[in-house]
Amino acid sequence: MNRWLTRRWPAPHWPSVRGRGRTDAGPLLLTAAVIAAVALLAGAVPGLLRAAADKAVQDAVRRSGQDSNVLVGADWERDDGPTGGRVRTAHLADDIDNFRDRATSALGPDLDAVLLSPIAVASGPILTVTEGNAPRTFQFTYLAGDGGGPDVTWIAGSAPGPTVTDEYVVTPYQGPPWPVQVGLSEADATELHLGPGDRIPVKDGHGRKKDVRISGIYRPADSADPAWRLAPALLHPVPGADGVGITRIAGLLSRESLPDARLAVGENELRRTVHFAPVPDALTWDTTATLASQVVKLKAASGSSAARDESLKWESRLDVTLREVRGRISAVSAQAAVLLIGVLTATVLVLLLAADLLVRRRTPALSAARQRGAALPDLGAELTIESTVVSLAAAAVGLALARAAAPGVSWAWAVPAVLAGAVAGPAFGILAAARASRDRRQPANAAARRWIRATGQLRRAAVEAAVLIAAVAAFVTLHQGGLLPVASDGDTGELTGDTILPISAPALGVLVGALVLIRLLPLGARFALRQGLRSRRPLAVFGAARAAATAGRALPLLVLVSATALASFAFILGTTVSRGLADGAWSSVGADARLDVGAEAGAATPAVAERIAAAPGVGQVVVAQVTDSARVFSESTLFTPRLVIVDTAAFQRLLATTPLPDAPDLARLRKPGPGDVPALVRSSDGELRAGTRLQLPRDVAPAIRLTAVGTAPSVGGAGDVVIVDAAALASAGLPAVPNTVWVTGPGAARAVSNSGVAADVVLRADVLRAQRVAPLTAGLLRLAWTAAAMLLALGLLGLTLAAAAGAAERWQTLTRLRTLGLRHRDARWVAAGEVLPPVVVAAVCGPLLGALLARLTLGPLDLRLLTGQAADPGAVLPWWLLALVSVALLVAAATVVPVESALRRRDRLSEVLRAGE
Repeated sequence: MNRWLTRRWPAPHWPSVRGRGRTDAGPLLLTAAVIAAVALLAGAVPGLLRAAADKAVQDAVRRSGQDSNVLVGADWERDDGPTGGRVRTAHLADDIDNFRDRATSALGPDLDAVLLSPIAVASGPILTVTEGNAPRTFQFTYLAGDGGGPDVTWIAGSAPGPTVTDEYVVTPYQGPPWPVQVGLSEADATELHLGPGDRIPVKDGHGRKKDVRISGIYRPADSADPAWRLAPALLHPVPGADGVGITRIAGLLSRESLPDARLAVGENELRRTVHFAPVPDALTWDTTATLASQVVKLKAASGSSAARDESLKWESRLDVTLREVRGRISAVSAQAAVLLIGVLTATVLVLLLAADLLVRRRTPALSAARQRGAALPDLGAELTIESTVVSLAAAAVGLALARAAAPGVSWAWAVPAVLAGAVAGPAFGILAAARASRDRRQPANAAARRWIRATGQLRRAAVEAAVLIAAVAAFVTLHQGGLLPVASDGDTGELTGDTILPISAPALGVLVGALVLIRLLPLGARFALRQGLRSRRPLAVFGAARAAATAGRALPLLVLVSATALASFAFILGTTVSRGLADGAWSSVGADARLDVGAEAGAATPAVAERIAAAPGVGQVVVAQVTDSARVFSESTLFTPRLVIVDTAAFQRLLATTPLPDAPDLARLRKPGPGDVPALVRSSDGELRAGTRLQLPRDVAPAIRLTAVGTAPSVGGAGDVVIVDAAALASAGLPAVPNTVWVTGPGAARAVSNSGVAADVVLRADVLRAQRVAPLTAGLLRLAWTAAAMLLALGLLGLTLAAAAGAAERWQTLTRLRTLGLRHRDARWVAAGEVLPPVVVAAVCGPLLGALLARLTLGPLDLRLLTGQAADPGAVLPWWLLALVSVALLVAAATVVPVESALRRRDRLSEVLRAGE
């Protein structure tokens, strides 16, 4: 108890604090500069990633189109009359308005804030047009927003009106077809060759004819109105909407003709839904979890689809879209964390080396202060005050710059660098002062000396074993659980304790590799010394002796190897992503250019392909019919893959002349035998595989039977693909109608741009450019190159600090050798022999270690989420960048010795000879 009462608080000697600060201003400013630079990077990256995440969410929802709409449906109230028959409900449009209001009130404030005004849609069943040579379908549709339906101009006839004017009308169940009036767009009327007053010859799926009359022809006031996107057939015929080769046409209903539309079809065949389209600019990363959860709750609370009542039935893929983009954002955040941890690891090591250099300079002063009676707590307090002020001030400057450069700043990532700068100097200084005043003598007997040596070796082995165990655990966790699981609802996206270990795998792997090299370098130095002793060249002996004497210094080699290996890893990561983006663009487009021909110009596709093939600079030209979400059945299961009908021989030649993967199974499609048509299949979930029997339905003919005989290549990045040979399918009774043209060659872009038909031009160069400037991709690439440059700079700084730390002892020895006749030029060679071995080891082994770690860790990094590829890209080694890292290190080492020699040339011989007295 008395001991605690007699203890006092440390009493710093402020003049000593100021004096040491002025004397060692250079090393302190260097430490501050390193901390400020790392704080700037670590503080700005999270804010920049958050801004990129917001843009990525908005871009994903914008690209998904109607798939991200929130839909709600409900059945109608039964229209049975009191004495039988069906009653015409004149207020049906008002019922839809009430239904829309009820759905809006059920959304909740979070969803309501990010969704546009609802649009109600009432659509009838798909009817078959019975006249004409081409297979066509018809559907009447009613659109109504808060302000009514989309504005149109009636250029012929008038808006649809009611069939009867009576308020109460009852029609028998099995009565004649009830007439209904619709309006047609100009394009649909031209397709049907009909006008106002004509009837559209249609029948339902049971063969019953319907009485659909055209009241007028309209022209939309604004074809970009969001309501038209819900029923594009109201503007123009839509090919492939109801199957391969089938064109859909739609008729517009009005509030007056809507009650007649319900009587014209079965009681439950007129479906009503309300569509809520999201506002992309209103979405942020922070709201994705809440919105996805709200959508899931709505779908979970939906009424049963089998229940024929007015309960709300919700459906949407907005939650799926948000989860997918959250998965990409989470992966990019973790990938960025891997790079940041690498930078922080190298920074901490460099700060330790800088603290070691500073303490070496201060050792005489600290020893003198200790001999004059300064207590260790007082010295520790003085050094801690100095280092804390420097570290906090530098971190504040770095974070202030980060705040100016980024929309937000995060201080958490700067903590390791600040702690290293604040703690390393005082810890090393106290140890140096304690050793200077320690009165413990070296034991006289050999056993005691061996015990001390073994104790030090055990401590070192314990540290190395701890790092090795952590690295093994990190790699096992990384490969078994992945880099970062997809964020669940309610997850903030921040890195937690269970994710720190896997994202630290590359940095821990580098430390393990560096520790192995630290063990091997002294062995190599001693071997070189033994070989040098056998030679007749004294310079080799002197250089090998100096190298062997300093090979045991672990910190310099640890810094050099870690910095070069992590810089190489960052270079490989950036190069792999860049190459993956290029391969992803090839996979997305399928060639140098792609022409997606419109329905109105589909018949001209072969002629267009011939003109493109004759253009200069064009290599391969392949035409195909590509149908997205085609209906394909396997027994009783419906699949909606991307159906590709193509000349498989030409398609195989196309794949052989591009970086796209070859598909040898395409040759099997050109040898159809009797029976089923052979097909290649590809499925993201594995349900479509070789041997699967499929059916391709047709409108007025039996379904075509397909047999999967192999695996299809990826087409346009689609997960589910079915490829059929055009000739084989034509022999089965379904000729292809090409709507896609793939073109390769340097002149492909110009040729497809001048095709002269109504088509969408997709250029691989444009797709690649768009992928590179995507928020997440561009952010990760910039971070990878920045991290690589900073790590290389930290490696060069570590080399300079390591050389400066041993410069005094090195040149003291060399100057003494000069008194024995060693020439000044020979002294430089001996100094190079001491400096170069760890540098050469780092220059050679550092990039190789980085390449090895890239091979081991890039797979679980989920880079495919960024590159758009079907599988994770393999590591791409940029040998010229790795060579640049090695050359930069060697050139810096070669510069150190001449600079030191020039600075030490002025040392007086008398001072050198008296230095050890």
